[in-house]
Amino acid sequence: MTGEPTTALTEAESRPNVARMYDYFLGGCHNFAADRAAAEQILGLMPDTGVAAQTNRAFLRRAVRYAAERGVRQFLDIGAGLPTQGNVHEVVRPIAPDARVVYVDNDEVAVAYARRLLPTDGRTVVAHGDLRRPDELLADPVVRANLDLTRPVAVLLIAVLHFVPDGDDPFAAVARLRDATVPGSMLALSHLTMDGAPALPAQQGKQLYQRTSAPIVPRPHAATTRFFDGYDLVEPGLTWLADWRPDGEPQSGVSHGYGGVGIRR
Repeated sequence: MTGEPTTALTEAESRPNVARMYDYFLGGCHNFAADRAAAEQILGLMPDTGVAAQTNRAFLRRAVRYAAERGVRQFLDIGAGLPTQGNVHEVVRPIAPDARVVYVDNDEVAVAYARRLLPTDGRTVVAHGDLRRPDELLADPVVRANLDLTRPVAVLLIAVLHFVPDGDDPFAAVARLRDATVPGSMLALSHLTMDGAPALPAQQGKQLYQRTSAPIVPRPHAATTRFFDGYDLVEPGLTWLADWRPDGEPQSGVSHGYGGVGIRR
């Protein structure tokens, strides 16, 4: 069963969308034929992509739990895509029932789906915004109404920065988000890399993403570490996703990216 409607698809729905492709990799049902076809092409080149997506989702769960267990009660998930199973609000509620979760995405289709799927509990909301325009994002009425920036916030940039090219200066955008939060706030991010990947499949996969809603920009370890300027990295630092504070939860160990958590100075 899929989330595909019976009505004619819009242009945005007929073009492979990275959020819906990720949903497909995770085994979700909120995707369209174009998304599944593109995802299957990626799997043909790199068969462990679905497993790597699960590894990324497991990192998200561990990072959110880490923040919540240390008293953070506000979560800003930028580039959230579709709130599929095991997302932030589901992870944080058993630890902090009063925590507020704000999901943000720049894709209107993803935002529309999220608004349909999210619980109406008054503490979980979604806003339309773009990481590349952090001031507009922070000024959004939904964000302002649900986050108190005078208190610590966990900013989550999970598998989103590798969709922002250097020409859009993602480092400045992350720095602006950092400066908008108070000391003790956290940054958790995961980022695709081609470090250690076979050259030909990696290049072919990158070319396939050129036809989707957001081409990819993999970055090496040194460049990804720059996003944590102004933060103290939590041990073990920026690592392969599967190696960041494993908690005994079953996982394959397959990582296509780096992950880390920093605490704002």
